[in-house]
Amino acid sequence: MIKHWWKALGVVLVLYTIIFGFLGEVPRQPILNETIRNTYFHVTMWFGMIILMVASLVYSIKYLRTEESRSDLKAKELAISGFFLASLGLVTGSIWARFTWGAFWVNDAKLNGTAVTILIYLAYFVLRGSVDDPQKKARIAAVYNIFAFVMMFVFIGILPRMTDSLHPGNGGNPAFGAYDMDNKMRMVFYPAVVGWTLIAVWITDIKIRFHRLQKNNNEKYS
Repeated sequence: MIKHWWKALGVVLVLYTIIFGFLGEVPRQPILNETIRNTYFHVTMWFGMIILMVASLVYSIKYLRTEESRSDLKAKELAISGFFLASLGLVTGSIWARFTWGAFWVNDAKLNGTAVTILIYLAYFVLRGSVDDPQKKARIAAVYNIFAFVMMFVFIGILPRMTDSLHPGNGGNPAFGAYDMDNKMRMVFYPAVVGWTLIAVWITDIKIRFHRLQKNNNEKYS
């Protein structure tokens, strides 16, 4: 049980985030009002997504160096879990936009970049499913995963800072921490990032173990 401490930590941190995210004190800001609580969900899920995509990128590079199938499997499952967090982040962000900007979707550089990024990673999953040869699939997917990560960095990290954007920290707007987030919020925000990331890693670990068991069973009865 000792080696599973990080799973328990993930559950505790997510529960902590949910409880204090809805019941804790937050700054009373114009327009944002109570919706600032979504910082604990929307923003932290995107932080977790980036962490998982970085890990997926690392395993894709590792596969290209070693051609170990387990590295390709980890790269794929981490990308799937990262995409799951990105989807949750997109939904929570749309809800937040409805109450602060008046619509679920507006013509914003970062929102549009997010949509493009999601389509790029969807193409990654489609690509994996369109190639039958396992080694060829893994090589092509690894190369594309590197491309997808670079494009994600460009579309959600660079371009929004070069043009007008409603998002804090982009298009000349100050970042959240500069004018909205106080120390009480930070006590929930940072644990939330760790919590969502650990839960996503746990999901990834379960799926990897399932695939390995499935592979062993197929080899056993083939």
